[in-house]
Amino acid sequence: MRRAADVTRRFVLLAAGAAFVVPALLHAPEAFGEAPKTVRIGFQRSSTLMSLLKADGSLEKALGERGVAVTWHEFTSGLPMLEALNVGAIDFSADVADTVPVFAQAAGAKIVYVAEEAASPSAQAILVPASSSVASVADLKGKKIAVTKGAGSHYLLLAALAKAGLSIKDVTPAYLTPADGRAALVAGKVDAVVIWDPFIASIQAQTDARVLADGTGLSGYKRYYLATRDFADRGGEALGLIVGRLKAAGEQLKADPRAGAEKLTGLWAMDAASIEKANGRRSYKIGAVTREGLSEQQKIADAFFGEGLFPRKVVTSELAIWTPPSQ
Repeated sequence: MRRAADVTRRFVLLAAGAAFVVPALLHAPEAFGEAPKTVRIGFQRSSTLMSLLKADGSLEKALGERGVAVTWHEFTSGLPMLEALNVGAIDFSADVADTVPVFAQAAGAKIVYVAEEAASPSAQAILVPASSSVASVADLKGKKIAVTKGAGSHYLLLAALAKAGLSIKDVTPAYLTPADGRAALVAGKVDAVVIWDPFIASIQAQTDARVLADGTGLSGYKRYYLATRDFADRGGEALGLIVGRLKAAGEQLKADPRAGAEKLTGLWAMDAASIEKANGRRSYKIGAVTREGLSEQQKIADAFFGEGLFPRKVVTSELAIWTPPSQ
């Protein structure tokens, strides 16, 4: 039960700190239903489409023409980004893996699904050094594995172990950020790392690490865009514009992957060929969130609850879905 409590601790601490800020914000004009004058956008390194929009300035320009300013806030992974969303430190979260909203919901977060990126199962994987004696997931028993808590890769690890007749108790998880997990694998401090693109491509470019298993048949690995309840209610045209620009950016990236990769080289400090390889494993197909499309979310929640990582059973259908004003 202590492990389950640890999952929510940072949410509680951040919420307590935010209590000193929120009362003052409640007296601002925006709190009474006016359209937002600023949107605070959170993103992470794997937020490819949002990174492209940030880099070319097109989203800021389009919103600025409508009297809405943009501030950017970078996070190491999805869980701390949704912690910030939960306490109102940001308004909109760029894409996070399917597991992250479930972790946030388990901690009592009041957030809203806005849009989804279609499944990309091969864009996350379990990697081992080429020289490793590990030949199958079953061989991971007793091994030390780097994984980011709450990330999509966390669920991939659970699903892969379960299929092999194992549980998280049969391995030693090292809960690390993606960058630290990559470094630990390269340094030989862990036996395997469970990670996602573009980190997979980065590791493959630096080492001869091999893929032990990816998400095919185990985890669909959808990614979701989320917002605070307040921004979902008041965002109106601004929120619709953000989603529309993300959809167009995804279509453009798939239509011209080389150009997209070249734009990302400076942002990701990777060569264009590796980036193009990573992007080839992502769907980048942005669409509306539906209850039917969220079916795997309950499986994810049940898996984490079964491992004692959640303090209570989570009913994923209770989380809100944003409906564009025109619908």
